[in-house]
Amino acid sequence: MRRLVILLLVVLLAIPLTCSGPKEATLYTYEVVNAYPHDTEAFTQGLVFEDGFLYEGTGLEGRSSLRKVDLATGEVLQIKSLSQEFFGEGITIYRDKIIQLTWKSRIGFVYDKNSFVKIGEFTYPTEGWGITHDGKRLIMSDGTAALYLLNPETFAQTGKIRVSYEGTPVSGLNELEYIKGEIYANVWQTNRIAIISPKTGEVVGWIDLSGLVATERSLGKVDVLNGIAYDAKNGRLFVTGKLWPRVFEIKLALQE
Repeated sequence: MRRLVILLLVVLLAIPLTCSGPKEATLYTYEVVNAYPHDTEAFTQGLVFEDGFLYEGTGLEGRSSLRKVDLATGEVLQIKSLSQEFFGEGITIYRDKIIQLTWKSRIGFVYDKNSFVKIGEFTYPTEGWGITHDGKRLIMSDGTAALYLLNPETFAQTGKIRVSYEGTPVSGLNELEYIKGEIYANVWQTNRIAIISPKTGEVVGWIDLSGLVATERSLGKVDVLNGIAYDAKNGRLFVTGKLWPRVFEIKLALQE
């Protein structure tokens, strides 16, 4: 019996410990690769890149819209204005549809991607801020530390992700983009983008864009950083802000 106990202790000591808690978040800075013109009247709430074009959702009552934009020139190629009572928010493209949220109206709109004709609408019980998808589920933010998972066909809620960093909830989650299995989220009224694990809700990385915001403020009146778009085909990451004169293509670098 004594030999058996000793043998068990030896085996247990040989097993590596795996319960070490969450990994420390990776900190990123950035390098500007390119800068493109952006409409300074666009109060950017949602940004998507697909098929060589930017698609943008803008906010403010009486000024909210859905747009298709030429990246190189900033020219608005197609636009659909929202009714005066709606404050437009985040957008995403799911298959052949564009989905756009509104802020406090709790109504989302569904458009045909090519014609911008509205083909449906849906409701949700919270405010609407940002929206993206992982190919199977819509992922929506409402300005809190929660992300909501929605069925992309019925818009019924199928799950919820509680976002935290080192045990503390991360609120103010705004515009979203799903990139290589992770959720990128603007954190409202900060110069940071949180990189979130959709499996755990843990923030696994931070992108600090402080200097970029300072550059834009030197060019005139601008609002906060808001807008993330990813060119999956070419691996390009774009960011902008509300009323900014430029959209930036950036490359991430580890913060020293």
